[in-house]
Amino acid sequence: MLGYWRKPDETAATLTDGWLRTGDIAQMDDEGYFTIVDRKKDMILVSGFNVYPNEIEECIAAMPGVTEVGVVGILDDTTGEAVRAYIVAENPPPTDAEVIAHCRQALAGYKVPKSVRFVDELPKSPIGKILRRELRDSVTATIRSQPEDRS
Repeated sequence: MLGYWRKPDETAATLTDGWLRTGDIAQMDDEGYFTIVDRKKDMILVSGFNVYPNEIEECIAAMPGVTEVGVVGILDDTTGEAVRAYIVAENPPPTDAEVIAHCRQALAGYKVPKSVRFVDELPKSPIGKILRRELRDSVTATIRSQPEDRS
């Protein structure tokens, strides 16, 4: 790859010393095979621990009544970032408490969502991939639109 068309900044960030930095995070197994775990830009940093949204999404998606799920990091005063799950569910949907309890059984404590939001749909690309960036942007927009406390 020579670079991104008319995007020199993105090209410089992606091509370094002849290497293409894809932003994918992979794990190598004992036999030397690699598995893509997630994207670096989607990683959530909770109290210094790396949390990969795919792992949490797979856990929640296995629950009865869950149609789709997207997980992002949100700002947290205590841990830096916290996990938030956005869920599209069937009727009746699972409760927030049921989602969190399910995650506590399968995931390390720092990976358990701190908050759960039920939505009618998740933002998707034209090929149907959930756009986590738009979920994160919606959280930021909500925070900006709330009036400041002037007491």
